[in-house]
Amino acid sequence: NGNILARNIIVYRAGIRPQFIKDKEKFLINLRLKFPEIDFKEVKNKLDKNKFFYLGKKRFSEEEKDKLWSLGLGNKVLNIEDQQYRLYPQKSLFSHVLGQTDGDNIGISGIEKYYNKNLKNKDQDNFPLVMSLDSNLQYLIREELVKSKKIFNTIGSAALLMNVNNGEILSLVSLPDYDLNKRLSITDPSYTNKITKGVYELGSVFKTFTLAAALENKVIQTDTIFKNLENKVSCAGREIREHDKLPKNLSAEQILIRSSNIGAIRIVQKVGLEKYKNFLNSLDLFEKINFDLEEVGKPLQFKWGKCKLATSSFGHGVTTTPLQLAKAYAILGNGGNKIYPTLLKKNHEKEKEKVLSSETSSKINLMLRKVVANKEGTANFANIDGYDIGGKTGTALKSIDGVYSNKKINTFISLFPTSRPEYVLLV
Repeated sequence: NGNILARNIIVYRAGIRPQFIKDKEKFLINLRLKFPEIDFKEVKNKLDKNKFFYLGKKRFSEEEKDKLWSLGLGNKVLNIEDQQYRLYPQKSLFSHVLGQTDGDNIGISGIEKYYNKNLKNKDQDNFPLVMSLDSNLQYLIREELVKSKKIFNTIGSAALLMNVNNGEILSLVSLPDYDLNKRLSITDPSYTNKITKGVYELGSVFKTFTLAAALENKVIQTDTIFKNLENKVSCAGREIREHDKLPKNLSAEQILIRSSNIGAIRIVQKVGLEKYKNFLNSLDLFEKINFDLEEVGKPLQFKWGKCKLATSSFGHGVTTTPLQLAKAYAILGNGGNKIYPTLLKKNHEKEKEKVLSSETSSKINLMLRKVVANKEGTANFANIDGYDIGGKTGTALKSIDGVYSNKKINTFISLFPTSRPEYVLLV
């Protein structure tokens, strides 16, 4: 929208030549009056050594530079050097997207690194790198995540809002974030970009793919009834249970609406391993995604088998990044056309590549609407009067050192308006 997210300003460094100062005591008093924040013990020590040094803080503004000249030291004593400094007016709002620069304004992470050559190209000075991001949406979504931290006591959260038709990302938030202007060294893993770099098991959001694969391969209809569904089954000596007590007989549609684990297994068994594997691969869920950042995670490799087929049907034992999950849902929602997520404003559309039939896409959109609109739907909390929202919830146990813990990752992914989706929102 023409809002500046990153720009250069001119700042100044001030060098001092002590050997040319006639009255060092007077100099220190005047300096203290003008710049009380400077460490005067350090300045006094450097003055006593009588060697050239840079004064106090590394950067002075235009106004501060004028205050230095007003000390009346002259060119012999004062050496003012100008330099370019990278400034981020939005502070922490886009920290995980924009990334950081070093002291020489070289990009070391994020967009700053990925497009470093473009940004430093003198021929491009009049052509800013235009992002698809929207500052207002980014602010509003971040505020909601901050509120949710207080409610749910989360250790981290993230959200992605993307156009399902062209892949333009309007908002990408990952918390905790950090003020880019402070040039901090970020080493704590909690600061990982959870949308692009985080690799997770995401749970029942995968059930939508199971239904889509079955519809696309014409092994079921939405009203196909699955009878005598058990409350638990075993695979390789491990027990798989339902999350709640559910009816014994459910239609394929109700299996998604009520998020039945056993129902998803029964459906995927009808699809078969090869067809299901090929379907998921067509959505690019398990290969490292090509994106506008280097901070991109690679889904963990795994071996397919009878049990993996069963657990993958409800999103356990397989991993992907939230970015790839949102991309896959966008394909399901937009009529089955492959998209390529991007942080840049697009000037042209790529030729559409069909990976899913429009018929399957329409059926999935209707079912996702019922997951939200129906009383028994697992996402009925997201049903807002006047808004045509469809979506799917997912809960997965976190694997710590190869063992499932009682700590959880909760996901909600939505497509809207479901009559003809324009956006996917993942939280």
